[in-house]
Amino acid sequence: MQRTYLMISVLLLLIVKSPLAGKEFLTDKEIELIQDAQEIGPRTVLYMDAAKARLKAAEERLHGRESLPGDPFEFFTPEDMMEGYYRILQSVMYNLDEAFQAPGPSREQVRKALNALKKTTEYAAKELEILKRLAEEKQKEELWNRINQAIEITQGALDGAESGLTRLPPPAQDKKSRTR
Repeated sequence: MQRTYLMISVLLLLIVKSPLAGKEFLTDKEIELIQDAQEIGPRTVLYMDAAKARLKAAEERLHGRESLPGDPFEFFTPEDMMEGYYRILQSVMYNLDEAFQAPGPSREQVRKALNALKKTTEYAAKELEILKRLAEEKQKEELWNRINQAIEITQGALDGAESGLTRLPPPAQDKKSRTR
């Protein structure tokens, strides 16, 4: 419980220190989809898809590929993409922590969300290392710093997802406990 409060405090501090705190980090379409997804499982999957899209766009930009006109990321730099990725993970961690503590959401929905977070952060950890090397090669210090922040939150999210999954009873135990 103390760990949960500590994590929330750290997240709130990081949000306040964020340079893009006032700038929207999701596209209009992503916001619409997330608002429509009321359960934590599908909502987290959508957030994690948005996070992966930012990693992909940042890597494309670093390789010199510009977005096409009308692309929702058309005017965003790789630094903006890393900031968006970071803020998405903050949102997911906050929402998941609330859902995990609340009696309302089904444990299966929380498990689905934790699995989505775990899968995406495992993928992202590898992608972020590639981005970090590209930022070093191109001597982009601000981007390198943001990637390191993204690596830290990714590891924290992965650790939290793994911890949460071990604390949730397996689905068979859920059913047994409900029938008693």
